[in-house]
Amino acid sequence: MFGRSIALSFIKPFYVRETFEQMFHIGVKSLSIVLMTSTFTGLVLALQFGHEMAVYGAKMYTGSVLSVALVRELGPVIISLVVAGRVGAGITAELGSMAVTEQIDAMRALGTNPYKKLAATRFVALTVMLPILVAIGDVCGMIGGWIVSVTTLGISSDFYWNLAIQYLYFSDLFSGLLKPFVFGMSIATIACYLGFSVTGGTKGVGEATTKSVVVSSILIFVLDFFITKVTLGAV
Repeated sequence: MFGRSIALSFIKPFYVRETFEQMFHIGVKSLSIVLMTSTFTGLVLALQFGHEMAVYGAKMYTGSVLSVALVRELGPVIISLVVAGRVGAGITAELGSMAVTEQIDAMRALGTNPYKKLAATRFVALTVMLPILVAIGDVCGMIGGWIVSVTTLGISSDFYWNLAIQYLYFSDLFSGLLKPFVFGMSIATIACYLGFSVTGGTKGVGEATTKSVVVSSILIFVLDFFITKVTLGAV
């Protein structure tokens, strides 16, 4: 499914309208939950970091620690898990319902490649939109940390943002955007594969949907370890 989705993404017809519709459903409709999740993650992390670092007299460095933690690790992983639960499960349920009602077989009979129209469009949409959602979520998380730092920890606004930006390097940004790019391909591949493979009626759809979330979540953590290991040069 992974290889087929990549190959079909560069072969006509491109189904541009369907791809943008999927981008809207995957990206725009996930924006509210991403904003809430990332903002409160930043709020909680700032409280935790500020409290612990104050013991060592390093409370003023909360912004730098928070920004690196969010961009490199927590932002990509948490938001990808949220998207896997919302979008991945939805894709599997939708394709699974089409499979058990023989709509996919009907597409084949009409000469339409279902992998091209259904899988490749979702694969491209999720691969493109997840890094964008993560970038937006990172900014919201840093804003959440800024709110706590200014109102609770007594850190000035300028000092917080100066340290938060100063300690972010290109390697951090590269790692933080590479992860959701890979995670997006993984979630789409698993969701589409399980959706096309559904058997057993509505019961099979429910089982495949649950399995999609579980497998995607586990794979996100596994891939996160290997990507972090490679980007840190600890191969």
